[in-house]
Amino acid sequence: MRVLLLLVILLPSLALAQTGLITGTIRDRNTQEPLIGVSVQVVGSQLGAITNEKGAFRIENIPVGSYTVQSSYLGYQPLSRFNVNVTVGNVQILNFEMVPASSQLQQVEVVANRRQSAAVADFITPLSVQSLTTEEIRSNPGGNFDISKVVQVLPGVATNGTGGGSRNDLIIRGGAPNENVYYLDGIEIPLINHFTTQGSAGGATGILNVSFIEDLKVSSSAFDARYDNALASVFEFRQRYGNPERFSGNVRLSGSEFATTLEGPISSKTTYLVSARRSYLQFLFKLLDLPIRPSYWDFQYKVDHKLNDKTSISLIGVGAIDDFSFGVPRESTPENEYILRSVPYINQWNYTTGVVVKRLINDGFVNLALSRNAFDNGLTKYEAAEEGENRALTLNSSSRETENKLRLDVNKYKNGWRYAYGVSGQYVQFTNDIYSVIRKELRDEQNNVVQPGVILDYDTRLDFFRYGAFGQVSRSVLKEKLGLSLGIRTDLNSFTDEGNNPMKTLSPRLAISYLLNDKWTINGSSGLYYKLPAYTVLGYQENGIYLNKQADYTRSLHYVLGTEFLPRQDLRFTLEGFYKDYSNYPLSVRDGISLANQGGDFGAIGNEAVSTTGEGRAYGAEVYLQKKLTGTVFSVLSYTYVVSEFAGLDGRYVSSAWDYRHLVSGLLGKKLPRNWEFGAKYRYAGGAPSTPFDLEASRRNYASLGVGILDYSRLNTERLQPFSQLDVRIDKKWNLNRVTLDLFLDVANVLVSKTPGFDRYTFQRNEENTGFATTDGNALRSDGSNAIPVVLENNDGNLVPTLGFIVEF
Repeated sequence: MRVLLLLVILLPSLALAQTGLITGTIRDRNTQEPLIGVSVQVVGSQLGAITNEKGAFRIENIPVGSYTVQSSYLGYQPLSRFNVNVTVGNVQILNFEMVPASSQLQQVEVVANRRQSAAVADFITPLSVQSLTTEEIRSNPGGNFDISKVVQVLPGVATNGTGGGSRNDLIIRGGAPNENVYYLDGIEIPLINHFTTQGSAGGATGILNVSFIEDLKVSSSAFDARYDNALASVFEFRQRYGNPERFSGNVRLSGSEFATTLEGPISSKTTYLVSARRSYLQFLFKLLDLPIRPSYWDFQYKVDHKLNDKTSISLIGVGAIDDFSFGVPRESTPENEYILRSVPYINQWNYTTGVVVKRLINDGFVNLALSRNAFDNGLTKYEAAEEGENRALTLNSSSRETENKLRLDVNKYKNGWRYAYGVSGQYVQFTNDIYSVIRKELRDEQNNVVQPGVILDYDTRLDFFRYGAFGQVSRSVLKEKLGLSLGIRTDLNSFTDEGNNPMKTLSPRLAISYLLNDKWTINGSSGLYYKLPAYTVLGYQENGIYLNKQADYTRSLHYVLGTEFLPRQDLRFTLEGFYKDYSNYPLSVRDGISLANQGGDFGAIGNEAVSTTGEGRAYGAEVYLQKKLTGTVFSVLSYTYVVSEFAGLDGRYVSSAWDYRHLVSGLLGKKLPRNWEFGAKYRYAGGAPSTPFDLEASRRNYASLGVGILDYSRLNTERLQPFSQLDVRIDKKWNLNRVTLDLFLDVANVLVSKTPGFDRYTFQRNEENTGFATTDGNALRSDGSNAIPVVLENNDGNLVPTLGFIVEF
């Protein structure tokens, strides 16, 4: 702290008038050919450049600050990048992909605020698509450089943290966390969070390094046909390439982690990015006398090499090592005791590594992606009522998922037609050695069974193939006012009973965009999407037999209608209504509920027999207003009304675990004089559905399981209080000779609002805290009949300040 205060005092006297550099490339969006002679201008200044024969540009001697950078070229629609933050520490690398203007538009004056015509820039309309730039991600208040937290400002997005938890389970338009897919430079990354829940894809905190990310596009419907297994959203992360000028990087230190990123050129044709991050939450939580000791590492790299003018190759990788253990707190409280007994020890690691080759061809380009990803998940838990070294195991699981993938797509643009086609294939290996006590056998004094035991104990060794194919075409008609995009794909596998039937997963999708004028567009889409059940479901065994081989792909049919209004270049307004109809959803045979309600806890889901006959629906409307930074202010405001309901084995629709109804988010950022910045983010979510405890079953089983048993006959019949939180962030930057220091204070929950959480079932401890209190003074009986049940409320709200700094060099 003293060092930081000294820096605050001394650095203003050391700071000099400094300048920065912007460099990058400009390509044709449709063909990926470099564009020669494009004018690139720093808006509001005389600074600019013209692209060379490789489509590259370089703008030097730019005074430090935030700018809008605009590219313009005859025959192409102008394109702008907002909030480009120029410093002396790192080179700003911008890559533009420009869209050809229609022949009609080339005959009139091209103005900077004219919207893209319906001559589709992507295959899909602007419908259900939102984007964030790297600066918006890095400076997000309360985000702590975590992409999963940053995207909460987008419409239709919630996390389990807004519904009674502190996790990063992304809930998109009422869909479960495992309905999303994530792509990094065209390679699928199954996991983007530490301490992920197997079969669900959520977790505690993000893995991806924001210093790598150039931009992020989130599609909550109208998915491109090249992407499989998505029911709720597709996240497309595009990484920048390393600094081609010199060795550089940044170091970040905050209240919970230390991270470093290094980059630079290897040769005139090769650049690299590499990073590592280490948390020290375990030391912080020990200092705060909390029982949990989470610890993690993550790593990321990217190497770009240009083989020749037509071919480039990228090597990418991301991985994490997680350890979730416990320590004995100095002060024992009912809340601490509950945590110690309810959450398993977690030991995980995962990685994704791959190579992407892009080859330019006549009127288009070809992408080839080869990758491998693996996820190893170890879980251990002991009986709650026992102490010492001889505690009985109630959970011991060792599982690994490995996928080896190939994706090939051909993209062409000719005579106004844009089309693509491709194939994908992967070899899957899944192992799962699990012992789990669902219910412990209980007997009365006469040795009669009063509760039969339910135990999972099997060892799966599963391997099979998955493959698919897609095609998509788009075209503008009616003098470029009407844009049409039609896609189709099918997905198959060699494991399930009907997995090799291409008609079972034939999924057409259609998107329409009509340009009313330069500012207003009406958009609509409908699409059919399929998802293979989780590997934990497919690998479930009883007596050596795979019980879920009959499982079908989960099916979701989307209908979306909306409008987009662009009154000027930096302002965007969207209004959309959506309806999603689910079928073939996995249902728990044991509990009778839809697996759409699971995934919000640590551990794993899906290790059970299922029936893929479930149905569900999610519908609502969302409003989004985005003001990009053109002066000193940028802002975002969104509201979503969403209903999410799923039926169990009884066929009765009830609110799902993600049925928040009302979602509000707002973000305000202000650039202040002398390199000060201020940001504020507000979030509100309606009360999350909750299920009351089955008090009798909880009493019988708490001694062994350490958690209460929910009454699924009353599934989600109650609700928590609404969630509300305000976060603020203050940054101060100093630019020295080739070094930029960013000192920041990030304060989450500045109003100390209560964070509603689910109740916790436990037994009362005795006064000496050596065991459980009982009604008769005797030792606790195995069936809990002499225990004193206690239901703990879980609605604490804490102000969480984070002071840290970033050094760019």
